[in-house]
Amino acid sequence: MPAPDSPSRWSRRAPAIARWLHLYISFASCALVLFFSITGLTLNHPDWFSSTPTESSASGSLNPAWLTPPDERVARLEIAEFLRHQHHLSGTVADFRLDDEVCSLSFKGPASSADISIQRASGSYEINTSSMGLVALLNDLHKGRDTPKSWSLVIDASAILLILVSLSGIILVLWMKRRRSSAFFLAAIATILSIIAATLATR
Repeated sequence: MPAPDSPSRWSRRAPAIARWLHLYISFASCALVLFFSITGLTLNHPDWFSSTPTESSASGSLNPAWLTPPDERVARLEIAEFLRHQHHLSGTVADFRLDDEVCSLSFKGPASSADISIQRASGSYEINTSSMGLVALLNDLHKGRDTPKSWSLVIDASAILLILVSLSGIILVLWMKRRRSSAFFLAAIATILSIIAATLATR
């Protein structure tokens, strides 16, 4: 049975492991870090990247039996999927409202929306769509606004990768005797400045 690693052997292997983790996790997450860094700037300076929304409208008709069925159960799924495919709508159904004469629903996606009003008696509808452009799309992806669960998992994965990059960097610095003091001094200064800035921003 092999003897367990001695402290001296572990102290020799730890920097190599930390360096390997820091290097490859950094490369694996570089596209995500770049994306969230750029969109951080676009979010912080909306006046630099302002754009006029693109709006359009359309009309049509659908099966009125979906709106006035004998059992009084409105075919919500059929209505939503018909409109999605007929007008190439993206996003999810954010609202579905009914009254005696009109049915209304909305599709919400990153930087886009579609509002539909349907006459229950005839099945005729009007649809108004709005798109805010590429920068607004990237900003909404950064915030996770009106995005599917799959993108939420990407945001979580990005956060975990950044945590691992930071921790592996700290561990790596611990074994760099010549630069350890200066590195932690700079980290302490940056932390203090960040706290001061946050304190001033909340006053």
